Amino acid sequence: MKALVWCSPYNVNVETVPDPKILNRRDAIVRITSTCICGSDLHLVDGFIPFMKPGDILGHEPMGIVEEVGPGVDTSKVKVGDRVVVPFPIACGECFFCKRQLYSCCDNTNPKAHLPEKTFGFSTAGIFGYSHLTGGYAGGQAEMIRVPFADVNCQVMPEDLTDHQLVMLCDIFPTGYMAVEQCGVQPDDTVAVWGCGPVGQFTIRSAQLLGAHQVIAIDDEKKVPERMQMARDVGAITIDMHDEDVFERLLDLTGGIGPDVCIDAVGMEAHGYRAMESLYDKVKTNLFMETERPHALRQAIECCRKGGTVSIPGVYGGMADKIPLGALMNKGLTIKSGQTHVHRYVPELLDHIRQGRIDPSFVVTHRLPLSEAPYAYKMFREKDDGCIKVVLDPMA
Repeated sequence: MKALVWCSPYNVNVETVPDPKILNRRDAIVRITSTCICGSDLHLVDGFIPFMKPGDILGHEPMGIVEEVGPGVDTSKVKVGDRVVVPFPIACGECFFCKRQLYSCCDNTNPKAHLPEKTFGFSTAGIFGYSHLTGGYAGGQAEMIRVPFADVNCQVMPEDLTDHQLVMLCDIFPTGYMAVEQCGVQPDDTVAVWGCGPVGQFTIRSAQLLGAHQVIAIDDEKKVPERMQMARDVGAITIDMHDEDVFERLLDLTGGIGPDVCIDAVGMEAHGYRAMESLYDKVKTNLFMETERPHALRQAIECCRKGGTVSIPGVYGGMADKIPLGALMNKGLTIKSGQTHVHRYVPELLDHIRQGRIDPSFVVTHRLPLSEAPYAYKMFREKDDGCIKVVLDPMA
């Protein structure tokens, strides 16, 4: 089959690789009909996530048709011919964490648990196409994918909705939704979102679905005007991080108090708004003395109102400097974070789609053949041609 493989930092290529096979009794093989490029895929390509090996297949946002199931799969839950979305974290469904719906914390799906144990103290769940730190699983930017624990991880979808309406349930729609939902947003709350990329767009809409009084989106108008406009199109107030003082503008919009909820939808590769801070992080990361550029997180902590909540759906992978712990502690802030427990949210979000409250296809700006994936990555990274979200078609 054809698949997009990681070759070295900033170098990916579509190559012919062996077809996946059933390895364990509860595996399934899914033929992929749509698969997306995620902002966190850039962290892998840019060399920010460790333990990548040449030949690793990328991608963690696939959907498709089940072609084969192992003899241990519960066919009352998933069977050959089903149309399925595949959540990015791999869950066993039976461990301490899965039983509490903390699926991205699953204890049984990372066969290389010693790597995250050394890095984070405990193991993460396995994640498709996201380095050997999360299990070394082959990813979904390919013609087919092997799905372990298929009766847990293959989420059966209806036939009357399009791929573009459903494929965002793999990751970014649940990610934006969980970022807001875990903060317990109240009807009079102001939610500020740093980053108007795909996750940021779903965070904005999720805050509206969950009843926030006011949603404010923060990004760079000159670099990503189309993303800022997409936020404005649904009623978000936008702040240009370079031409406006973000802190002062947020105070103006909240009666001098600050936002109730501040959400970092950017993560480890944020672009700085303070020259010296940006230079500091660039030097530290180039010397491998820091793995993050947490500009958005720093500002979210500084701007959040006293007693408020900072939520972190943006991906971080290691160590960060200059985090304002004094502000965090003295303002009594609550921190919410985590890889998304996708399985928990799929039924609720699918209902939102079916009821017409949201159409996730709004975020798709480009659909390209899998063969053009290297070009698509370049366009997505450089934000060319108004690119916000790319869906790859392995069948084109």
